[in-house]
Amino acid sequence: MTPLEPRITDHFAALCDARAAAEPDGPAIGDGNKELTNRELLNRVVVADAQLREHGATAGDVVAIRLPSGLEFVIFLFAAWRSGCTVTPINPGLLEDELLYQLSDSGAALVVDLDGSTPTPGLPVIAVRNSPVAGVDTTSDPVVDGDSLALLIYTSGTTGRPKGVMLTHANIVAMATMGARSLGITRADSSLLILPLFHVNGIVVSVLIPMLYGGSTIIAGRFDPATFFDLVAKVRPSYFSGVPTIYSMLAAVPDRGAVDTSSLRFGLCGAAPAPNGLLEEFESRFGFPIVEGYGLSEGTCASTVNPWDGLRKPGTVGLPMPGQEVRIVDADGAGVGAGVTGEVQISGENVMAGYLGKPEDTRAVLADGWLKTGDLGHLDVDGYLVIDGRVKDMIIRGGENIYPREIEDVLASHPDVIDVAVVGRPDEKWGEIVTAFITTGRDSDASRMFDALEELCQAQLAPYKRPAVMSVLPALPLNPVGKIDKLRLRSIAIETQLSRGRV
Repeated sequence: MTPLEPRITDHFAALCDARAAAEPDGPAIGDGNKELTNRELLNRVVVADAQLREHGATAGDVVAIRLPSGLEFVIFLFAAWRSGCTVTPINPGLLEDELLYQLSDSGAALVVDLDGSTPTPGLPVIAVRNSPVAGVDTTSDPVVDGDSLALLIYTSGTTGRPKGVMLTHANIVAMATMGARSLGITRADSSLLILPLFHVNGIVVSVLIPMLYGGSTIIAGRFDPATFFDLVAKVRPSYFSGVPTIYSMLAAVPDRGAVDTSSLRFGLCGAAPAPNGLLEEFESRFGFPIVEGYGLSEGTCASTVNPWDGLRKPGTVGLPMPGQEVRIVDADGAGVGAGVTGEVQISGENVMAGYLGKPEDTRAVLADGWLKTGDLGHLDVDGYLVIDGRVKDMIIRGGENIYPREIEDVLASHPDVIDVAVVGRPDEKWGEIVTAFITTGRDSDASRMFDALEELCQAQLAPYKRPAVMSVLPALPLNPVGKIDKLRLRSIAIETQLSRGRV
């Protein structure tokens, strides 16, 4: 399946115009209840563009969008780009201090929210509930080029204050093009958006990729595992993108017989490595392939992906996307061979312009066209990437380097374990000791399960790798983009003195 020619090739500011001109009555975006054609979407974007200008937005300004995932988010996203502005998406769940930090650090000139309730330091606010959807006249054309900043995506802040990742229009056009080529996207494709739009994955994978090639998007709103497949049967998407936690939740839903997944070509899985065996079991049960990939915000979302229509290797995150290179280097920056663990580095037109206002941090991760990801991994003999963990997640016990992913895969192989994360806990004797947190089924016998897990570890792990602490949590804490929050787990590990038990 070969993608069509993209609707635009330089920037996304004129995408809605191009789609409306090519196919005015074609489907563009919906939410399961209301759908907008290409012409209707352009009309809404033009009105929102006029509102932004009326509130003082000019080319080069930063517009903060603090909205739940929905039609209005996408409308104002394209409207801001049409005005020549940069968008910084804000997680509606941020606390006031976190919100004010992002507004200040990004230099936001205007805020778009739901009802005008955002506490802002004197910034104008557009409340979309009180805004007109028609009756505003504007004849302005898009005013942007490929070098203009399109997005300021703030990192999840697990290693300090969040940093603003600067992504240009050229970055996101390159990323959407790479993604479409990897996934065989055509105008016949429709994505189902279940990830938050304040994260680059939701914006790029579920909105920009299909829309760039004439496809459409349905926004699901809040993810509910109990009703997810009912929604799939209703709106009939061809793909969706999720994180391992979502697939774990769906896999844990009681079997209720056949579900209609016939419209789905594949599901995507990213943000964190999937537990060993999860995706294969999911595909066997629900009848469509799960394609695991890898990327980060600094690389505009994705850098590798398993082929949706070719050899998918469990335990890997696939091959480099077209137009990107991936290499593994040792601590001295020298390349290493297949099977050798080192730092993952990527190169391509999707790599960010840098961190906003942080030249030293930018220089620390960008050098000679390569992005230092901070992730540990290795390439197999066929060039498939395996993620072994984060450089900062690595546990050092008595001088021995321990990669949490290896231990997590062993623990996840137990049938009662739903999710697992391994972190290091400070220890006077060893420096760090291995601490495992798991979630399990409601009816599991914790004591018996711990015995079984210890037997698994004894059979498959060297003694120094085996967890010294195992604890059950009702759910693993997640950061705002759905990744397991290992910083929080380290805090719990320090606070908890259990050798085994429930937290």
